[in-house]
Amino acid sequence: MILRPASHTDAPTLAALGRDSFCAAFEHLYTPGDLATFLQEVYSEKVVAREIADPRCIHRLAEDEDALIGFCKLIHPSPYAAHSDAANPIALGQLYTAPGRTGEGIGAALMDWAEAEARERDHDAIQLSVWSENRGAQAFYARYGFAKIADIDFWVGSHRDDEWLLELRL
Repeated sequence: MILRPASHTDAPTLAALGRDSFCAAFEHLYTPGDLATFLQEVYSEKVVAREIADPRCIHRLAEDEDALIGFCKLIHPSPYAAHSDAANPIALGQLYTAPGRTGEGIGAALMDWAEAEARERDHDAIQLSVWSENRGAQAFYARYGFAKIADIDFWVGSHRDDEWLLELRL
């Protein structure tokens, strides 16, 4: 496995992996209309290409010899900054692995990169949101020292989910 930055040519593959990963984990929670709206707003090739080009968003891709197998992104300024007294937090978004690839160390490699990158950029906290019922993700982040700091909303179309805002102080 190698980790590398995203380039504009990665947008189609990255958008597809985002859609596939989100749907594999959460599709059953939403109506087809709400899901379609969300996927278009978050995982269309146009949206992903715009994020890759945005200097406020740093993508890291995980690949094996065959394909893209995971990704994450760091966002600064953090959209969650108001929920914390951290002076310079950064947000971690969409730490996803390809469906069926969980447990292979992909997420850990991406998390290690994100923490090192945040420290290198002099951030004092990493913030992220996780679905309140996603016990596996909560346990993963707890192993890194993340703690819940707030309850927040997450919208998929017109459907509101209860999310936990987690933070790791650096």
